[in-house]
Amino acid sequence: MPVVEEIISKSADETFDAGRALGKNARPGDVFALSGELGSGKTVIAKGIACGMGITDDITSPTFTLLEVYEGNLPLYHFDLYRINDLHELDNLFFEEYWEGDGVSVIEWAERAKIRLPAHATHITLEYLDETTRRILIERSDT
Repeated sequence: MPVVEEIISKSADETFDAGRALGKNARPGDVFALSGELGSGKTVIAKGIACGMGITDDITSPTFTLLEVYEGNLPLYHFDLYRINDLHELDNLFFEEYWEGDGVSVIEWAERAKIRLPAHATHITLEYLDETTRRILIERSDT
């Protein structure tokens, strides 16, 4: 049974801090699957995860490149699937191989990967509550 945590974030800083907490505990092979409307805070969470992993680079959403790799204590593989229209487009990225290695994957617009996400992925859904407030649902596998 999955473990679900709910965080109510009242600012981008609080959303970043939620990501940083996840990043501090990240281990090789972890996959963070981020979903939410445009502008809901997916990239802010990704920046927080990177910070928690000790990465000091400026993290941006890799919308046009689909993948950016950042080096820190562990490599961070930052995917943005916004422009993916067909699951076969992921074949050229060797998508699944990234979470079989020594790094951590953060996947924005993860719902576009559908069944190709691993069972052990941590699913993070960001929902607008109002202009500055977000509900962050973190669903982890209990295995």
